[in-house]
Amino acid sequence: MMADGFGFNSIGHFFLKAVFLFLAIAQSRPSFSQQMSSSDKGGKPNIILILTDDQGWGDLSISGNSALSTPNLDLLARSGVSFERFYVSPVCSPTRAELLTGRYHFRSGVYSTSQGGERIDLDEVLLAEVFSQEGYRTAGYGKWHSGSQFPYHPNGRGFGDFFGFCSGHWGNYFDPMLEHNGEIVKGKGFIIDDLTDKAIEFVAANRENPFFLYLPYNSPHSPMQVPASYWEKFKDRELLSHRYAEQEDFGHSRAALAMVENIDWNVGRLLESVRNQGLLENTIILFLCDNGPNGYRWNGDMKGRKGSVDEGGVRSPLFIQWKGKIEAGITVHKVASAIDLFPTLLSLAGINYVSKKPLDGMDLSPLFLKERVDWPDRYVFSYWDKKSSLRNEAFLLDEKDQLFDLRSDPGQYRVVSDQFPEIHTQMREVKQTRIEELAAELPTVDSRSFPLGHPDFKYNQLPARDAFAHGNIRRSSRHPNSSYFTNWTSTNDSLTWEVEVLADGEFEVEIYYTCEQDALGSTLRLHMGENSLEGKVLDSVSPQMIGSEEDRVPRQESYEQNWGKMKLGKIKVTKGSGKLTLKAIDVPNGKVMDFRLLTLTRI
Repeated sequence: MMADGFGFNSIGHFFLKAVFLFLAIAQSRPSFSQQMSSSDKGGKPNIILILTDDQGWGDLSISGNSALSTPNLDLLARSGVSFERFYVSPVCSPTRAELLTGRYHFRSGVYSTSQGGERIDLDEVLLAEVFSQEGYRTAGYGKWHSGSQFPYHPNGRGFGDFFGFCSGHWGNYFDPMLEHNGEIVKGKGFIIDDLTDKAIEFVAANRENPFFLYLPYNSPHSPMQVPASYWEKFKDRELLSHRYAEQEDFGHSRAALAMVENIDWNVGRLLESVRNQGLLENTIILFLCDNGPNGYRWNGDMKGRKGSVDEGGVRSPLFIQWKGKIEAGITVHKVASAIDLFPTLLSLAGINYVSKKPLDGMDLSPLFLKERVDWPDRYVFSYWDKKSSLRNEAFLLDEKDQLFDLRSDPGQYRVVSDQFPEIHTQMREVKQTRIEELAAELPTVDSRSFPLGHPDFKYNQLPARDAFAHGNIRRSSRHPNSSYFTNWTSTNDSLTWEVEVLADGEFEVEIYYTCEQDALGSTLRLHMGENSLEGKVLDSVSPQMIGSEEDRVPRQESYEQNWGKMKLGKIKVTKGSGKLTLKAIDVPNGKVMDFRLLTLTRI
């Protein structure tokens, strides 16, 4: 059924009396919006928002990819509304910022995917904060990628419960080091299975309360790890041919599709739990991806991949199911974007929220809830790494200001700038306006320090990712998010963090590290201003790279290690901004340690 103005069969005169009776009864009942805003449990729908990482539009069997089977996601699409032209950002953290704020990512301070540039400004209101204020139980399980230190941490942005990791990518997917509400914990088994277990537990624990569950899975992002049973199905799988077949890494593609089938299985488990709890008719379930595929593989003949502002880099599926409220089998062809989810979900929940900052997104619900709707011809802007594109209902203006007619050429093969000169000129002007807005709202230098010691949060993490290395120290990988520091050999070497201490306090300091037996004995000093702490490296933790046995193809990121935990001691810090420095003041045996993480726990 098409949702861009679908109608109903006319009713014969023999049934007019019955129709009038129905209308009289309907007028005596509360409207749809009134039902959604009522205070009883039935008036507050639960919401489950599932986001995958680096999965392309084409990585679904419902999209036409016969190389894999995704029956649960396909059923989700068929059981509600599917958006045919839905767009996200070219990379991870911008998409998260847009769906959580309803605003283009550059308005909220997000300009990078690591080292602080992924943080959403603290004066932005996030979706979970609104739901929490409306009495919802809120939880996020998975890849946050929007700020690590409180109050950028998910527990500071409206999520009552968080389990997962806050950096961008992660280096190990089996029994990994994770966190639960700021405290370091160890995951159990394959990470996607573990996250889904937590989601199922959350649904069961909150069956009597309205809840908002955000489930940002971290696959099929690299490293390409997946349980053996899935890999065995795919390691020799024949793949579909496509425009970039000569550039395809077939092992990588097979691993990605295996990871997607694991996602599909877990989504099926979650949906079954919702059904078993009797919540299916009171739960809105959404599924989307955060950008295009992380490799050249079949993607519906679209141009580009992850990182690109062409169709293949930013087009995502969007499925929304609400049994009994959204009619099954609807397809919407109107252009839509991640910025639209914020106003759409609040509208579906009956929450009359007035933003203090202008939203870029639109409430999409009229496109699939109402019989007829006048919908504006709108523009959707995409930007990343100095590349930008603009779309409306029919055309795409690419990063080179070339115009394409997506109605007849969704693969972007034929430039039609000369055929539609007025449209070409108009879209160039609109895109330039967006670029000027971006330049005005994103500062050239990020002046935000990493917050430390918030009085409302016990745990503080300062990972290697957020540190600056000085001297001989080098990072384990050019991909910083899950990296560590090595080659720490001299008293001239140091690690520093630019921090803002938010309140005076005393903290227990621990270091996650490895160090061989014959290198023990270095003395470390942690200091900020006049406050300092010293301690010796006394216990050996043998460096042992983990994860290679689970990798299905060679990785670009560094491997993780089995990190030991060293108690350095207690330190008092004073409110204010400055540089927190960790250095060795004595290195008797030629090496200090490999360093992964510094934690400060408020006493």
